[in-house]
Amino acid sequence: METVKRRRAAVRAAFPATVPVMTGFLTLSIAYGILMRTNGYGPLWSTLMSAIGFGGSMQYVAITLLVTAFDPLQAFLLALMVNARHIFYGLSLLNKYKGLGGARFFMVFALCDETFSLVSTLEPPEGVARKDFYFWITLLDYLYWVGGTALGGLLGRFITFDTTGLDFALTALFVVLFLEQWKKPENRPSGLIGIGCAAVSLAVFGPDKLVIPAMVLILAVLLGGRKRLCA
Repeated sequence: METVKRRRAAVRAAFPATVPVMTGFLTLSIAYGILMRTNGYGPLWSTLMSAIGFGGSMQYVAITLLVTAFDPLQAFLLALMVNARHIFYGLSLLNKYKGLGGARFFMVFALCDETFSLVSTLEPPEGVARKDFYFWITLLDYLYWVGGTALGGLLGRFITFDTTGLDFALTALFVVLFLEQWKKPENRPSGLIGIGCAAVSLAVFGPDKLVIPAMVLILAVLLGGRKRLCA
């Protein structure tokens, strides 16, 4: 009984924090399910892709890979460039996820941009265990994406209009997340660092190869700033 009460308290605390993610994820995942359907992949395949792959932006990119001649090297490099940011997410959450037991394995698997944004900035309210709070944030975000994909896959059979432009929904979500972070003055320096490093990487490496250099540059700037503060 105590376990049930603790779980309910964690869900009640985590759910309101994930509502903005829910609205964004449902829009994006439904669009993804529809795009998969219009490219010949039914709801079962799109749902499995979301449940097992859970790659967000990479899933959108994978649609093109699935409908063109397969190049394993190109697919690997593209997946690495798109998802390299998760390496830095994981490193920054080592302390937060320390001591969370077996739950951390699922939390590592289901870590995404939106979950990282919430977990890295929120602390559990009084009376809610840290493990339960972060676990339910992660699980709820995961279920929004997988459930929306299944719904989009089912709705896709009824879509008859041109779906060009649906993939832009992902870019729109990133913009909204950035604006939410920008509202807090203490988050603005890191936002400016990200913009500056991305701009430098774009100028030097071009739009097709900017992701990994930008991430490396951001990490270097943050580590350099930390060393200066500690000195």
